[in-house]
Amino acid sequence: MPCAAADFVHPGLLHNAADLAFMKQKVAQQEEPWKTAWEKLEVEKLASLNWRPAPVSEVVRGASNNPDIGSTAMVRDASAAYAHALEWVITGKQAHAEKTIEILNAWSSTLRSIGGHDQKLLAGLAAAKFCNAAEIIRYSDAGWKPDDVERFREMLLTVFYPQIEDFFAKANGNWEASMINSMLCIGVFCDDHPKFDRAVTRFLTGEGNGSITHYVLESGQCQESTRDQAHTQLGLGLLAAACEVASKQGVDLYGAAGNRLAVGFEYTAKYNLGNDVPCSGRISPIARGAFRPIYEKVYQHYAIEKGLLMPYTRQILEKIRPEGWHPDHESWETLTVVKIPTLK
Repeated sequence: MPCAAADFVHPGLLHNAADLAFMKQKVAQQEEPWKTAWEKLEVEKLASLNWRPAPVSEVVRGASNNPDIGSTAMVRDASAAYAHALEWVITGKQAHAEKTIEILNAWSSTLRSIGGHDQKLLAGLAAAKFCNAAEIIRYSDAGWKPDDVERFREMLLTVFYPQIEDFFAKANGNWEASMINSMLCIGVFCDDHPKFDRAVTRFLTGEGNGSITHYVLESGQCQESTRDQAHTQLGLGLLAAACEVASKQGVDLYGAAGNRLAVGFEYTAKYNLGNDVPCSGRISPIARGAFRPIYEKVYQHYAIEKGLLMPYTRQILEKIRPEGWHPDHESWETLTVVKIPTLK
């Protein structure tokens, strides 16, 4: 099994120090597509300094988020924390660092449990967002007090991690993909190699639907392709996020099973662009053409860095750039991952 270095790189989740410096430089120079992507982030309500966190002690997410007791608030606050962390890095305005810290501290001092039918999925979706915000703030001299960092760490280990520790083999793959991604993030933030390695193993060889060869068949068809295109893209996007976090720690999950993730993205992109694709069973047209903000990261890695052909992924990016916010994803990837101004 591929292993991370003895010491984790920090910051080292979706973005390392070089990534953060690069996006700051491009925005300062008013270069495209970073300029427009930055403007898209700035107009989001959750990126406003007027945002107020709404923590809940006992969060409940029922089936299809019904009932919703603090579930939506948690995801939105985690997204807001991440948005303000990016704004802090790019603008250097202390108010944005303080807003991120306010949100992280509000939840870490309040949250005691996550329950309900979809509790494991919620934990998987939210933990990674919180971790990405916290990782940036912790390693950027933002003024986050050590006691607050420790309380946040305890929240991750005692509230979030128990929900995802054993994964959920019987669920659709997007659930386990969210858990793999968040477990990697928790492992890095907490400097916990066993947790990081556990997530890597699950991605590569796990028996659940979220492992790479179970979620994406050799043809590119995904485990949820016959369900709907929204959940298919959700699973792919979460697996891509996991690959990016692992790559920051020197572990190549992108290349697993012969670049299987790239095959899945191209298959899904081709179908959602209106083309026919081979399918075992009947591929679902539900949510077809409703593109999620998940494509920049994989295009950057496979097409730009590795030189692989990703024509359908490129076509989607031509339609949706700059990628914006989505509650299920870390978002704003045109700003955060693009390294050259044009698509190949």
